[in-house]
Amino acid sequence: MDLVVSIAGLDHHYGDGKGRKQILHRVGLDIRPAEIVLLMGPSGSGKSTLLTLVGALRAVQQGSLRVFDRELRGSTAAAQYEVRRGIGYIFQEHNLLPFLTARQNVEMALGVGEPVPDPAERARAVLAAVGLSASVDTSPATLSAGEKQRVAIARALVHRPRLVLADEPTAALDRESGRQCVELMRRLAKEQGCPILLVTHDGRIRDIADRILRIEDGRLTPA
Repeated sequence: MDLVVSIAGLDHHYGDGKGRKQILHRVGLDIRPAEIVLLMGPSGSGKSTLLTLVGALRAVQQGSLRVFDRELRGSTAAAQYEVRRGIGYIFQEHNLLPFLTARQNVEMALGVGEPVPDPAERARAVLAAVGLSASVDTSPATLSAGEKQRVAIARALVHRPRLVLADEPTAALDRESGRQCVELMRRLAKEQGCPILLVTHDGRIRDIADRILRIEDGRLTPA
């Protein structure tokens, strides 16, 4: 089975000279299609840094990081853009545009993937899949926190990504809303054969994972 992500000997630091701080130490990780991997650890342990590296949002300094069989270390801006086009991102803050409807927020994400014949209909279908068919033309201001995060999930999945990266997606949600959101992520990603790398402090969602890893002081170990 082809690997979606393959990482070996990954180091990362911030700053230089006396201010240099090592964030990641010799990280190795493989992620396969349809696999859900939870990454847990204390604040400042390197979780979000690793996520942004996998997402081609930060330059790889040392080691090997391959996404969709593309080596990101030393890659061009064009190659990094192509990798980002295949990724769906879900963050703690939903980051919805308040002047657009739920459908329009989701539809915007279709600009990063292959052209689709009817973007509005694709957006409606994905919103229906996350239980928001009645809120397609609703402004984010009138949605609950859980509903806004569902729109964010729909936005991440609408272009049928090959990988989903989620950074603390349940942190701002109550227990019930958080559970609903991760169950939706699991169901939709499994249906599309799309793996999820999910950074979280939320021990309540451990049961959705195929694998749980812990990162502490920049070192990755099985949880």
